[in-house]
Amino acid sequence: MSKIISIIKNTVLAAGVVMLVEGCEVDIMPTSRYSEESTWSNPANIELYIAENYNEFQRFKFGTFPIGYDNATDALTDIMKYTSTVSGNGTVNILATDASRVNAAGPQLNYWQNAYARIRRLNEFIDGINKYGKIDDAAKKQYEGEARFIRGYVYFWLVKLHGSVILFDNINQYGDKAHERSSEEDCWKFIAADFQFAADNLPAQWPTTKTGRATKGAAFGMLARTWLYAASIAEYDKKQFNADELTGVSAANAQTYYQNAATAAQAVIDMASQGYYALESNFASTFYNKNTKEALFKIDFVSPQLKHTYDQGFAPPNDAPGQCLVYGVPTAQLVDEFEMKDGTKFLWSNSTQAANPYANRESRFYASILYNNAMWKGRALNTTAANTQEGFAEYGVSTEPRRTVTGYYAKKMLDSTNTTFIVNGSTQQWIEMRYAEVLLIHAEAMTKLNNISAAQQSLNKVRNRAGLPNTNASTTEQMMEAVEHERKVELAFEGHRYWDLRRWRKAHTLLNGVRFSGHRITPAGAGYNYEVVNCDNANRQFTPALYYIPIPTTELQNNQGLTQIKGW
Repeated sequence: MSKIISIIKNTVLAAGVVMLVEGCEVDIMPTSRYSEESTWSNPANIELYIAENYNEFQRFKFGTFPIGYDNATDALTDIMKYTSTVSGNGTVNILATDASRVNAAGPQLNYWQNAYARIRRLNEFIDGINKYGKIDDAAKKQYEGEARFIRGYVYFWLVKLHGSVILFDNINQYGDKAHERSSEEDCWKFIAADFQFAADNLPAQWPTTKTGRATKGAAFGMLARTWLYAASIAEYDKKQFNADELTGVSAANAQTYYQNAATAAQAVIDMASQGYYALESNFASTFYNKNTKEALFKIDFVSPQLKHTYDQGFAPPNDAPGQCLVYGVPTAQLVDEFEMKDGTKFLWSNSTQAANPYANRESRFYASILYNNAMWKGRALNTTAANTQEGFAEYGVSTEPRRTVTGYYAKKMLDSTNTTFIVNGSTQQWIEMRYAEVLLIHAEAMTKLNNISAAQQSLNKVRNRAGLPNTNASTTEQMMEAVEHERKVELAFEGHRYWDLRRWRKAHTLLNGVRFSGHRITPAGAGYNYEVVNCDNANRQFTPALYYIPIPTTELQNNQGLTQIKGW
């Protein structure tokens, strides 16, 4: 019995109760006589199998992947600091300060085996429904669109990590035991082709019984993201960091790929004009409104069947004394990045602002950051060093302080109404892609195409929603700086910062040889003193080799045709 038939058999049998309740008729042959045809000719099996493949997105919820802790890649950057010093809760700190921990023999930043297992299952699904599916051609295209959306997403992660990977688009390729890597440029094109196919064949909207499935807008959004990454690497990499013949993207194609990104983003913008998408009027509600039009693709949670532990991981300690883990907290670098509500830059050198640094800030600050004296669940937070429950603790003094090491807590995506998350878990949604990101993709691509007015228009939509005035940026350089700033604050804690710095090829300068900071807050008369203190006890390390993560040694041993990325 083939692996695919075994999976389908087990899925069907496990789901039998559900199908009986829903009244679906499933013609199950004796297990000794299962065949490809009997499996894929049953529409109920097809529906079950594609639904199971959506489980792949659970791997990435709340920025969990690839380190295994929510928001962990943000903690590799300048916007978040994890509090623990030991392996496990503090693995991200070890990786951030010791580049040698990422190597071909280690498990860190590794998706290879799981990714290719999923890709094979998707390819078998596509082959099976096209050969044997007793559904009309339009339905076949739609199912294939869903499968290719998921496959494109899986490959997107592989290529973000490694650049050059093995491309499989049909099951006939699996007979050969020697598979070579394709060029990075061909990999980005392959991903784009998957998302384009999905965009061409998926509905703009599913019925309520099938919410959570990939849509035309989600596919166009991911297509825009894909082309933006390819364009960025074409512009910024220029083979400066890796000698492998298969890594890198031709610099001559940068403008074409930026145009492709802009075109795909514009398709989503056009759908927004038709009522499918919109920015939430209130930034904070985006992450809690289950019916938000800002979400292009999201994972919903429903208690008690499907829940998560985000609140336990990031809530201030007194939300559940002794049980909050406080994985990561915002850095001073992020806190200081949020503007004043009038759109001016916050500056500690401004005596008025420094005297009351949390007053009159933009709305995203109050939706994203918990600070000293902020109201939270009926209490005023005390993050001063004198408070031993949830106040400042110097990083490194305790291996597991379980309180802030920067003077701040992350508020964004915490549920302010959930007071029982230890017992009952959490159910706020995870949005993989939202309309604000699409607007920022469009703004960046248009900036690179020197269409400043179009770039300003998209960027200003994001700023205006936050109550901020239009950008003052008017040149390509100024606009790019504005885009980078907006992505840093708008998308904070959503898992973009590390990958943005990598694709812009800025990580080896901004994340290397530096220590990030927090604020030790102490009472001083009627006010407070804000002392800048390191939240790192060792310099960060990001070597240029890390722009391309090595392929695990075990995979090289299993595949005779696979070669390691040069430099590793």
